[in-house]
Amino acid sequence: MEDDDLFETHSVATTGGVRVEVRARYSQAHSSPPSSRWFFLYTIRITNEGQATVQLLNRHWTIEDGTGHTEEVHGPGVVGEQPVLEPGQSFEYTSGCPLPTPFGSMAGIFDMQRSDGTEFEAEVALFQLMQPGSIH
Repeated sequence: MEDDDLFETHSVATTGGVRVEVRARYSQAHSSPPSSRWFFLYTIRITNEGQATVQLLNRHWTIEDGTGHTEEVHGPGVVGEQPVLEPGQSFEYTSGCPLPTPFGSMAGIFDMQRSDGTEFEAEVALFQLMQPGSIH
């Protein structure tokens, strides 16, 4: 394992009984700094700590690179799935984000729906994306 793989950033948020934990890390294997491409992997664990069954319907990301440029990403589900979580259940997935700078950040919202049809937004707290040793 590369030393770079040991450096992780984290965030945690709980909204409406849904806990969203993030671990992010730089992926040297997928990056090419001479080509202005830095790639980051993030693993998200969604846990239903509430009393009702919930389903993740959509995702909304705000991605900011090191120059302050912001990109919005919207879409159905995560990694092609719209997981249903019974109380106490978790869903975990890993995805990636390319940036044109060695650091940046992500934050987001998951549109969730309870079994009774009510909807709410589960926060994905801001997490940093950074190449170890990058100065900012």
